[in-house]
Amino acid sequence: MGLTWTIVTLVIALGLAWRFLGSYMAAVFEGRVHFLGWAERPVYRLLGTSPDQEQTWKRYAGALIVFSALSIALTYVIIRIQGSLPLNPQHLGAVPPALSFNTAASFVTNTNWQNYGGETTMSYFSQMGALTVQQFVTPAVGIAVAIAVVRGFSRRNSPTIGNFWVDITRCLLYVLLPIAFVAGIIFVGQGAVQTLAGPVHIRNALNGVTQTIPRGPIGFMEAIKQLGTNGGGFLNANSATPFENPTGLTNWLSIFLVLCIPFSLTYTFGKMVGSVRHGAALLAAMVIIFGIWVGGTTIAEHQQNPAVAAAGVHANVGNTVGKEVRFGDTSTALFGAASTSTSTGSADASYDSFTPMGGFFLITGMMLGEVTPGGVGSGLYTILIYAIIAVFIGGLMIGRTPEYLGKKIQAKEVKLAGLGALVMPIAVLVLTAIAVSIHAGRAGPLNAGPHGFTEILYALTSQGNNNGSAFAGLTGNTAFYNVVGGIDMLIGRFGIMVPAIALGGVLAAKNVVPESLGTFRTDNGMFVGLVIGVIVIIGGLTFFPAVSLGPIVEQLSHGKFF
Repeated sequence: MGLTWTIVTLVIALGLAWRFLGSYMAAVFEGRVHFLGWAERPVYRLLGTSPDQEQTWKRYAGALIVFSALSIALTYVIIRIQGSLPLNPQHLGAVPPALSFNTAASFVTNTNWQNYGGETTMSYFSQMGALTVQQFVTPAVGIAVAIAVVRGFSRRNSPTIGNFWVDITRCLLYVLLPIAFVAGIIFVGQGAVQTLAGPVHIRNALNGVTQTIPRGPIGFMEAIKQLGTNGGGFLNANSATPFENPTGLTNWLSIFLVLCIPFSLTYTFGKMVGSVRHGAALLAAMVIIFGIWVGGTTIAEHQQNPAVAAAGVHANVGNTVGKEVRFGDTSTALFGAASTSTSTGSADASYDSFTPMGGFFLITGMMLGEVTPGGVGSGLYTILIYAIIAVFIGGLMIGRTPEYLGKKIQAKEVKLAGLGALVMPIAVLVLTAIAVSIHAGRAGPLNAGPHGFTEILYALTSQGNNNGSAFAGLTGNTAFYNVVGGIDMLIGRFGIMVPAIALGGVLAAKNVVPESLGTFRTDNGMFVGLVIGVIVIIGGLTFFPAVSLGPIVEQLSHGKFF
């Protein structure tokens, strides 16, 4: 598939998904879809709940925390004792405690950061019974939180924002499982490996060397890996190996799956609040920033790798170091930008081998809060946090109490939004400062100088944003990075989720204020520009000094930006 057709078909497919998948998800979470009611009802009976038993924001957040804590504990136990569990054809032993904690925190926070090689560390049972299960559950949790926040805008004088258990059940049954099943069939049909037969041992008759080729239930894990913006692959090489990503079609499908739900949720938001124009405004802010970042990454990767040029090797193609020749530099740049502008982190190339400015766009896509379009659910509730801040600033400019969708934005809402926007930068920057200040942290990077600093900053930015991609040069499987990374991921996930849920609860309890001639519009181009400005300014003010010490100074050492 040529590059032009890749982009054209991707835009058309995402446009259709925005309209129809977005409308479908609104119907699902408003309780208008019932064709799997026979599967829903036993789940509710088991949990002792029903769609009629709604929760306050505190009970909703409490259910989320309890469920996530139990998920971490179960995942930790499974991978710790995997040596005594079935479906372990390679007879892999228990995973060490620090790595088990990091992995459990990673998959339960939708980060899927992997300080291990999947095919040499995790048994089939661990991959399917623990990790893949979380790849379904955690995006459902993210979408549930986003829907709870949306209800805060759509309801009036309501003490409740929905039922957490009902929301994740409906998300799993009606959204994630059906789409992932169809996508899994396509992946397997294109050649992705799907078997429980164990690895293959091949002996080279010429030199007598025996090679072990890992196999496993890869294809269907690949589908939810992308759809749920998870990113954690069965194999260490992730989507750069044909066992996971066999063809150009699966590469295109991976990009589509990564982007479809985050973009479509803006239409869901518009339908649920009764104004698709407001959803389109959020979509426009996402698309504009995403388009700029894709363009910047592509231009950077069209340049020759400066390290290769310094070695006296000159080529008339772009930076092909660390890239799959099947996909090329431009398609890889699009994949990388999609992966790091969402909470996915999957990779069809080595991000450590991108040019300094190519790496700049990857890392800053995460530093903006991953709202362009962000992860499933997390992108929507995070951009709504930025929209609240933008409305507050707009209200200051026109000299009246700010309103968004008829809800007055007052001190409590601004404080919650401010907390949600600053949790991630504080966690990332503080933990990065600790890492570069002690020997255990400085021992991790493979490279010295600004590139080594970027490897540390990228790792903690990726984990703090629940992304999961890496610069590969960092040795992360140490006690220090496993523990610090696990803490980073937990703060980055729940430190934003809880204020977002509280924001939804506060807004749901408010009445709607009628519009007047002085109302600041929040569905036009001016508001889109204001939201973009807030996202970029907050990201720039918090991270520009750190980025200046990494990819920017590394690029300047080569004399030019592009």
